[in-house]
Amino acid sequence: MQQGKKYLASLGITLVVWAWPAVSVWAAEGGGGADLASSVISFLFTSVTGWVLIGIYFAFVGLMVWLLMDVRGSAMMPTDLVEAVEDAIAKRQFKQGFELIKAESSFFARVLTAGMTRLQHGLEEARDAVHAMLDNLRSKKKGMVGYIAIIGTIGPLIGLVGTVSGMIQSFGELGRGGTPDPAKLADGISHALNATLVGIFLSCLAIPAYTFFNNRLDRIINDISLMVDDLLVQMYFAGRQTPAARPAATAAATADSRPAEAPSSQVQPRTQG
Repeated sequence: MQQGKKYLASLGITLVVWAWPAVSVWAAEGGGGADLASSVISFLFTSVTGWVLIGIYFAFVGLMVWLLMDVRGSAMMPTDLVEAVEDAIAKRQFKQGFELIKAESSFFARVLTAGMTRLQHGLEEARDAVHAMLDNLRSKKKGMVGYIAIIGTIGPLIGLVGTVSGMIQSFGELGRGGTPDPAKLADGISHALNATLVGIFLSCLAIPAYTFFNNRLDRIINDISLMVDDLLVQMYFAGRQTPAARPAATAAATADSRPAEAPSSQVQPRTQG
């Protein structure tokens, strides 16, 4: 059921992202932008620049859906897994907790596994392992989010290529001499403006999306770092109290809590001289 909701959410997001350009084009003329919409559609499906922009847009939508499913707190740090580890620590079942974490592949599980592996060498050693694993996994996640920034940068550049191409076509018609064909002249100008419009619009979608996912990823990784450090501290100090030491410590505490008994005084009988 939960998986079905995820797919429905992905489908809804995809439809919204795809419908937004059409709605924007229609609203640009106050609801009567049929000519503008047909011009944009004609540019997208009848030119090389248009097909390239369509491919980039498909990549953007697919990346958006993937990041929405992957960069989530429940996916990177499952609540049930955290509760299971805390329960294992409370019961001093460190081996079972380690096996449970090792079998998972989430961001949280991989970071905690790295720390638990080095915990026997000390808390600082475990923290160093955690930071190294965090940096490694963070760089991979940031790389995927960075593709959105690339799309936001390259979109206007592809549009600019189409703009230059359209202007070359128009000026080529003017340079032929004689009376230029108005249809060919308008076709080149239309190609240039449509390329600019689609490229800028793609950038307007990608740049806010990049900021959103980048901030979201930083927040989730910070929460994971704090949680892992807290669990490692609990395991470290719980592991130092061995079962054999606990009865001795209890007995010592009991002995210390008893009131000190006053030494008994013996009265020496006085001898008669």
